[in-house]
Amino acid sequence: MSDLHGLYLEDLAIGQAAVYTKTVGEADIVLYAGISGDTNPVHLDAEFAATTPFKQRIAHGMLSAGFISAVIGTKLPGPGAIYLSQSLRFKAPVCIGDTVVARAQISAIDPARRRVTITTTCEVRGKVVIDGEAVVMVDSRGTAT
Repeated sequence: MSDLHGLYLEDLAIGQAAVYTKTVGEADIVLYAGISGDTNPVHLDAEFAATTPFKQRIAHGMLSAGFISAVIGTKLPGPGAIYLSQSLRFKAPVCIGDTVVARAQISAIDPARRRVTITTTCEVRGKVVIDGEAVVMVDSRGTAT
């Protein structure tokens, strides 16, 4: 794997996995709200968030899901992989100060179509907060440009 290209189809195997870890800070939430336009007060207003079932501000679900994109785009398969789909199930909130461990594990490979199915999860303190499945297209050494 070079810095400009990740793993090729021939480098991948079912069960292969990688992780990306990030602690969510105040700035992450504020910047994500600005970039995405999602200014829901449950993310930005402590007084409002205290009235919700969460009792405190929570990170945007899609901010945490973005860490799955980070592990796929930088580690497994890495640069050059093309995201085709991603399913997500949000199971628990992520709060300021939580460390999210995004995990990607290959569950299927379709060499003829150059498609790789990846089981995806995000965990906080060992508890799954997001799970899902991604499908990505990966270069084969014979088709790389």
